[in-house]
Amino acid sequence: MENEIVMKPEFFDRTILSRQLWLFRREFLWVGIFSLIANVLMLTPTLYMLQLYQRVMKSGSELTLLVVSVFLVFFYVIMAFAEWLRSRLLVRSGVRLDEGLSALVFRASFEAYLKSARQNVSEAFSDLTNIRQFLTANGVIAFFDTPWTPVYIGVIFLLNTFLGWLSILFAVIQLGVTWQSHRLSMREIESASEAGSESYRYVQGKLRNIEPIHAMGMMGNLRQRWFRLHDASLARAERSLERQHRQQAFAKFVRYTMQSLTLGAGALMVLEGKMSAGSMIAANVLMSKALQPLDLIVATWKPFVQARHSFLRLEKLLESFPPSPPGVRHQEPFGEIRLEEVSARANGRESPILHDLNVMFPAGKVTVVLGPSGSGKSTLARCILGIWPQREGRVLLDGEPIESWDRMELGPHIGYLPQDIELFDGSIAENIARFATPDSLKVIEAAERTGIHEMILRFPHGYDTQIGEAGGVLSGGQRQRLGLARAIYGNPALLVLDEPNANLDDAGERSLIHAVKELQGAGKTVILVTHRPGILAVADLIVVMQAGRIMQCGRRDEVLEALRRQRAGQAAEAKPV
Repeated sequence: MENEIVMKPEFFDRTILSRQLWLFRREFLWVGIFSLIANVLMLTPTLYMLQLYQRVMKSGSELTLLVVSVFLVFFYVIMAFAEWLRSRLLVRSGVRLDEGLSALVFRASFEAYLKSARQNVSEAFSDLTNIRQFLTANGVIAFFDTPWTPVYIGVIFLLNTFLGWLSILFAVIQLGVTWQSHRLSMREIESASEAGSESYRYVQGKLRNIEPIHAMGMMGNLRQRWFRLHDASLARAERSLERQHRQQAFAKFVRYTMQSLTLGAGALMVLEGKMSAGSMIAANVLMSKALQPLDLIVATWKPFVQARHSFLRLEKLLESFPPSPPGVRHQEPFGEIRLEEVSARANGRESPILHDLNVMFPAGKVTVVLGPSGSGKSTLARCILGIWPQREGRVLLDGEPIESWDRMELGPHIGYLPQDIELFDGSIAENIARFATPDSLKVIEAAERTGIHEMILRFPHGYDTQIGEAGGVLSGGQRQRLGLARAIYGNPALLVLDEPNANLDDAGERSLIHAVKELQGAGKTVILVTHRPGILAVADLIVVMQAGRIMQCGRRDEVLEALRRQRAGQAAEAKPV
């Protein structure tokens, strides 16, 4: 199948989501074949009634009745088997589609959230679920059954021309009802869905900061804001549902009325001697079969609109964040970092956070980045790692752009301790091992180097202790030291530590200094962002930042001396004469 796709250039003109759906064209072809068999055999009750009235009733033959009834049951079995096969095929195709897209959606959602925290990751998976459920539900079956409406109408023509034209009129009316339903309901369904998503996103965002909300009594104020969003969502949903129910009730009224009028028109034809009673009943059954798919389309219109909306959102997400080509494979990095004309921006901020930085962090050295709050230190750390979204300029790792490295390949050679430490639901060993299969020796080594080995052993289950979501069972200092152990797990070549001693006590800071000295002795590149002076003793180089610019950069003693002279000069200027 893959060779066949490669040979067709037009395949690559499709979007990522369309290409995934196109891979299931054979399955949909088989669904169409099974639908053909099922719909042809839908004529069985019509033919059975005709045989009863025209052969059995006239001949009075019980044998004929038996044979006709046996054939009826046989065709019903085949019809049921065909319907079961197409439903089974649709379900399996939906599962395979989910399996094929879930990895792409996960990666695209991950990148979207990394580049814009507004992205709701769960919404993308809800969209994927909506598409899968629609493809395996009655809506797709109605799509395959609807083309058989003209066939049933054609058979009605064979029974009686007047009833045939009447069935065309009724089918046009039913199509008009369907189109009117689409025109009136689609915008309201999409609006209600978006309002519900907005309300859900608001609640999810606040749950991430539930402790300060509860402690400072902010829940009431935030609840009022949520009520406004929720009430708007309910109002839109109510209007949408009311309209859908009215349309479904009207469509049902139209269908039942047309079926009854068909029966009445057939009775008129019988009275005039233009058709038999059996043909009259058969025409009514055929009319019901002809209108059933159209009625099903009306009933499944909301799932169709939701699936369409989900398809467009998911298509936009996958096109905005397509699969990255495999990065160039490199040798293990030494850890030299060079920034060339690097600037960084953020949404909602006119001036850059970082301004045209040019600096080098030599391999095997410990560089401490100092500066007041808001000077851009944390942004610099993220730019070094290549994870700041709005960056200009070049970040080179061992002389190569960091974007050229395959992240899965580079990851084990990078250690990062962010300012806001995120631990994940799992065991202590799994968190230290970055949720790869834990290497016991490496896990214990990382814990010992950060001074938490004995602390871990005091937990009820040691390294197998489950820490809960976001490390809820740990104190701030324990989370920070565990995050540091995760950063140094596997002896990475480059470590970027953002405020690693912010929550540490004296013993924790001594363990941190010891760990940094060991990394320094092993020739690792360490870039350490801090406010606290105790860590300066292990620094080889110091970078001083202010307002997004590098004010000082050089060897530790030289920079400290320059800072001392600067402070002395400022003190002298401030001293009254």
